[in-house]
Amino acid sequence: MTDPDTCELLRAAARNNAEWCGAVSRSGHFRLTVWCSPRRTPPLYPDAVTLTPAASAADVLAGVDTTGPGCSVKDSFASLDLARAGFEVLFEAQWIHRPAGAAAPAGGGLEWDEVEGPGELELWEAAWSGGESTGLFHPGLLREGVLFLAGRDGGRIAAGAVLSTGGGVVGVSNVFALHGTDTDAAWSAALGAAARHWPELPLVGYEHGEDLDTAVRAGFTPLGPLRVWLHSAGRDGEGRA
Repeated sequence: MTDPDTCELLRAAARNNAEWCGAVSRSGHFRLTVWCSPRRTPPLYPDAVTLTPAASAADVLAGVDTTGPGCSVKDSFASLDLARAGFEVLFEAQWIHRPAGAAAPAGGGLEWDEVEGPGELELWEAAWSGGESTGLFHPGLLREGVLFLAGRDGGRIAAGAVLSTGGGVVGVSNVFALHGTDTDAAWSAALGAAARHWPELPLVGYEHGEDLDTAVRAGFTPLGPLRVWLHSAGRDGEGRA
């Protein structure tokens, strides 16, 4: 059985992630057990995020559109069975946590700053995606409570991360480092920025595979599993955020 403190952190992490997904998607609403969007969200962003272990498949399905391709659901507590509704498991991951006030590990040699303005945000997204900006990260996200961090190598954005507040925690997401750049340095920069701006708040996020290993090296602890479901008619890679 999960202890009460971990349960509270898991709920906070799910809430934080749902608020971030809603901000990026510019859609959706909160119900008692789930955040959901009745219209399709952008690629890599789910159409629903469960907020408590009490969320049922019926709660989720009542708030999303499964008539077209691409519907995805973040099952924050890995407790749903959506197979009967035509969904398949896209991937599984672990929620992660780092206490407030913990010292950040030393970073790498990049110069770090905070993204300001739509033009800089487009450059950040292009580096993050490894291609061109599509406007996924819109200027409305450049607001209080959200930071886009850019690690620069000779002026070129070579690494980055996003910090977003909500649910009484700081969410760390979209951590990246281009080929030849130390991913650990990106995590270190994110931790340092969080400590400067919100020293009283714990950090959360979710990762899997090698990215989970990197987060653990940065001092995060796995909290519990989550699962992302994709409707069988969905697009490849949907529902990552």
